[in-house]
Amino acid sequence: MTTSLQRRRYLQYGLQGLLGLGTLSSADWLQAQERRAIVLGQSAPLTGPASQLGLQMQAGAKLFFDALNSSGGVGGLPVVLRTMDDGYEPERCKANTEKFINDEVFALFGYVGTPTSLAALPLVNQHKIPFFAPLTGAQSLRDPFSRWVFHLRASYFDETALIVNQLTQLGLKRISVFHQNDAYGQAGLSGVQRALKTQNLDPLAVATVERNSVDVAKAVKALVQGQHPDGIVMVSAYKSCAAFIREARKAGYGGVFYNVSFVGTQALSDELGKDAAGVVVSQVVPYPMGQATGVVAEYQAALQKAGGDGKANYTAMEGFLAAKVFTEGLRRMGAKPSRESLVNALEGMRDFNAGGFRVKFTPQDHVGSNFVELSMLTGDGRVKR
Repeated sequence: MTTSLQRRRYLQYGLQGLLGLGTLSSADWLQAQERRAIVLGQSAPLTGPASQLGLQMQAGAKLFFDALNSSGGVGGLPVVLRTMDDGYEPERCKANTEKFINDEVFALFGYVGTPTSLAALPLVNQHKIPFFAPLTGAQSLRDPFSRWVFHLRASYFDETALIVNQLTQLGLKRISVFHQNDAYGQAGLSGVQRALKTQNLDPLAVATVERNSVDVAKAVKALVQGQHPDGIVMVSAYKSCAAFIREARKAGYGGVFYNVSFVGTQALSDELGKDAAGVVVSQVVPYPMGQATGVVAEYQAALQKAGGDGKANYTAMEGFLAAKVFTEGLRRMGAKPSRESLVNALEGMRDFNAGGFRVKFTPQDHVGSNFVELSMLTGDGRVKR
């Protein structure tokens, strides 16, 4: 006999006619549920030095999808987000993507990172599966254009242009770059070089750190000792950036640190504690803390309703916003949902107001927003705009 919980689940998803009322294993029940659901695949770091990025992106998306499902889903179908851990390693992400494709998920959603997303990209194009809102601003995922890839966020070119512009307006022109030694770091470095070139400048010095490493001693020596930069632009994840900031300050560096959004603002603040004071981070989604309206108020209300110890943060805000925009695409698919109709629906979102955050997709342009602003960490857990 089935349990009362199983019976409630059958009724919720309309599965009693599909499966009868025989005893089901949890795996069979999940598989059956997903036959009557819109299933999305997400590969993200849930463990390792970049885990907070994946966990927060997932948490923000689930906040939206859980609220959506409690009110009936889309056309009566729930949206199920299946997340697999890739540890921020490309080969693991590729394997996860292959599994999602073999399992015939409807779309790929909210991948985290440049090197991991690049590992998935050939499979996305080969199997013609929508790839929505990866947490990366790398140009290599935007050019060449892919009909199947949709970006919610501004690019690293946009972020680094704003950073360099502010530094130089303040008269700070001796600018060095600390970056992750992979496609993500190279994308950020290229953005800084591009922005500096418009002012006939070059980086003062450049140094790297390996992905998922906090071995920053060589980078500190290369950028701080004897160089005396006015500012250091950082293009890595929160663990390595926090390690670099601490060691640079120990070495006597008194200049400013600027990070691009992928660093993970809350995670960086948590890692640094009081040492976070004065660190600047560029942002590509609205400020998620304090008094708010529109989608930010919606996010805060969902977070409060969910309870627990979750705090409002930029990465989760991005996940929530991505889920909201993606759901709008699902709603516009029409009577015959398919991957093709989803792409067509998204391309028709020429001026979608997602609660104060405007998104524009066209058949020729799949970058939904160029919004960028700067924020500053206070050292007491808060973030100021």
